[in-house]
Amino acid sequence: MRTRRGHCYPEVHMFCSQKRRRDFSGDNMIRRKRQKASPVTAGKSDLFDSLPDDLVLCILTKLSCTAACPADFINVLITCKRLNGLGLHSMVLSRASPRTFSVKAKNWSESAHRFLKQCSDAGNVEACYTLGMIRFYCLQNRGSGASLLAKAAIASHAPALYSLAVIQFNGSGGSKNDKDLRAGVALCARAAFLGHIDALRELGHCLQDGYGVRQNIAEGRRFLVQANARELASVLSSSKSSSLTGTWLTWNPRDRLVTGTGCPLLSDFGCNVPAPEAHPASQFLSEWFAARRGSSGPGLRLCSHSACGRPETRRHEFRRCSVCGAVNYCSRACQALDWKLRHKSECVPMERWLDGEGDADEAIDGDDHVVAQS
Repeated sequence: MRTRRGHCYPEVHMFCSQKRRRDFSGDNMIRRKRQKASPVTAGKSDLFDSLPDDLVLCILTKLSCTAACPADFINVLITCKRLNGLGLHSMVLSRASPRTFSVKAKNWSESAHRFLKQCSDAGNVEACYTLGMIRFYCLQNRGSGASLLAKAAIASHAPALYSLAVIQFNGSGGSKNDKDLRAGVALCARAAFLGHIDALRELGHCLQDGYGVRQNIAEGRRFLVQANARELASVLSSSKSSSLTGTWLTWNPRDRLVTGTGCPLLSDFGCNVPAPEAHPASQFLSEWFAARRGSSGPGLRLCSHSACGRPETRRHEFRRCSVCGAVNYCSRACQALDWKLRHKSECVPMERWLDGEGDADEAIDGDDHVVAQS
């Protein structure tokens, strides 16, 4: 073949084209295609994808029910995209245990808030209660917090019923005139019927003192004895009781005051067993306000019972000890627990502690509660 000027084109050998053709259509390319389409390799990579969603949801639901901490559940969510999508299914979140979303106060963030909101929207009553307590007391969103607590209370959640009773007794989030003692007693009675120990104790003191209900000393004492019995049963059924020796159940009438970390009211019977673990919501409140120097605002105090964590929403909302005036409590149940646990050995009478900061009817007579508990 020649050009227009008559020159011949140089000869082109077919070696390069043949070599290039072998590179793209030779045995190597065929071998690579066979490796990608190999049924053995595909079977290994698609084994998890072949599992039905119902089975994976069942496994994730069991995991959320038994998780000991949030990390146990979150580590599964970040494994792959499919587990993340199925792990946030409403069926999985509705069955999550309180430990699954028991976030520490120092780790509180918008993502933790959003996760708790997803659990509560899925119908998880524990998440409704925890988020309600955080919003009502920590974030000071009273309306939203109270509505979440009411949502959990409608589902017969005993701690939510008792928390609403404390709010009604103190008029929390409002003024002193917003107290509703009858509503508090009714909520407390419902929680006590469900077996809530603090509600049983609070209802017993209300009946003994005639606070919001007609006085009935015998019935009130029956509720207090029942609270002690339920407390003993809960401690014995907990995991901590497995490490106890047989020497804790001893009667020592001369040493009625047992100090330390033992269960406070069971010391009346000579028992010294581990105290029940506080609810994650109460632990969050205690950590939240401890990081803020133990106050939710200027002039506001916390409940002196260490396992409670509730703060005042207005000045002089909680009652103070009538003997020393150095401690204050959100409820009679917290006062009775703290008296046996700590305050009985620390209470020292003070003259004229009512210096105009509170009214005389805001005091708690610690001695009367000791008689009720003994």
